Amino acid sequence: MGTFLALVGPTASGKTEAGLRVAEALGAEILSIDSMVVYRGMDVGTAKPTEAQRARVPHHLLDLVDPSEPFSVAAFQAAARTAADDVRRRGRRPILVGGSGLYFRAVVDDLEFPGTEPRTRGALEEEAALLGAERMHGRLSEMDPVAASRIEPGNVRRTVRALEVAAITGRPFSSYAAAWESYREDRVRAAGIRVEPGRLGARVEARVHSMLREGWLAEVDRLVDRGFGAWLTSTQAIGYAELARHQAGELSLEDAVRQIVKRTRTLARRQMAWFRRDPRIRWFEVGDEGAVAAADDIVAYLERA
Repeated sequence: MGTFLALVGPTASGKTEAGLRVAEALGAEILSIDSMVVYRGMDVGTAKPTEAQRARVPHHLLDLVDPSEPFSVAAFQAAARTAADDVRRRGRRPILVGGSGLYFRAVVDDLEFPGTEPRTRGALEEEAALLGAERMHGRLSEMDPVAASRIEPGNVRRTVRALEVAAITGRPFSSYAAAWESYREDRVRAAGIRVEPGRLGARVEARVHSMLREGWLAEVDRLVDRGFGAWLTSTQAIGYAELARHQAGELSLEDAVRQIVKRTRTLARRQMAWFRRDPRIRWFEVGDEGAVAAADDIVAYLERA
């Protein structure tokens, strides 16, 4: 696996336009590392790069599946590494651009994501319902004390997951955690965008209103018409659930927007918490204009990779 370039940061920080300028300057192609742009038909509300932007720089990892199709971080990891190999074979450089810390690390580090086995999971969930959370946690403590020490005794979901992984792989669940403590310095040269929280909050609100002007409500209607209404209302894709409820008459547009802005600000804080833990990221502080103002400095930093 070769070395990656990367431009990361929170939502609404201006990464898309900055990423285009950086990629153009470095002769790179963009691998998007935002977890919701993989879904077809979810364009406006995910700030997916437009056709014009994709014409400027080739983009990868967009529109991989329909919204209701299962898609895991393991599937993303495989798709991203395949795309990166293809980019390199053509003599270009892959640059990761986006805000998902999990997807970022899945690509550049030695993380493993064990699968699931519905029959085993179902049996364990039935046992948990009969025996209770503490007894299931006690079983995990006997099998994998390291994993048990990291899971609250009352957390049935995580306890069951740890037991399931051990059952289907023959390996302790905790053995998969070791790679999370190791950051591969040789795999990536990363620039990060940091925006003061007050400024970022204002950018978030402005972007939500801009998306509505660009047709976000119509996009939600099209997805509902395609049969994805139930999925939208349970999805983690911020804004789609709120706007679907608004279109169904369950929520005023004003309340929907207020909830979307609040959830997006919370997402931005979580994204920064992820990225701040990564010692490989060189941070670039930007103001109201966002990441594009730092594009030249980012190019200068990344081209030394």
